[in-house]
Amino acid sequence: MLAAAAPGEKSIPQQISETFGWNGTLFISQVISFLAVAFLLNKFAYKPILKVLEDRRQKIADGLAAADKTKAELANAQAKAQEVIAQAGQQANRIIEEARAAAAAVGEQERQKAVADAQNILSKAREAGEAELARLKGELRKEFGRLVVQAAARSTGDVLTGDQKTRIADESVRQLTA
Repeated sequence: MLAAAAPGEKSIPQQISETFGWNGTLFISQVISFLAVAFLLNKFAYKPILKVLEDRRQKIADGLAAADKTKAELANAQAKAQEVIAQAGQQANRIIEEARAAAAAVGEQERQKAVADAQNILSKAREAGEAELARLKGELRKEFGRLVVQAAARSTGDVLTGDQKTRIADESVRQLTA
């Protein structure tokens, strides 16, 4: 513990305050100044920065949600394309079966003609199916590109130029086809 100072001596706290020049009034004014600066920084710097960070976090979360939605839409579009392909295959098979049934009813000569017609119908159905598939793939690529650009625009704000958006869409479609 601190020893009591002799009647003519100064106490240790008094010696320390004299050595380092401590002034109670100056100390209190500095504490008040510090508190005022801390209050102002909190009100005009810290809280606005936290708000900006929260807004940015929300934009990122929205962008990720949009990207997930885009993935789901892409999966739905791919499933739809597969369904159309399957329907085209079923329709082609049905047409072939109808042609074969008609060919069996007709004589040998008519049978030969019906087989040729069936092959022609099959190739046309395949061409139509392939054309439909190509059209759907083109639409899917365009839609995917649009969705990627939209998701990128949501994630990055208005930072991207039109050329950058086009490049992102083309690159995404190229990766999708790979």
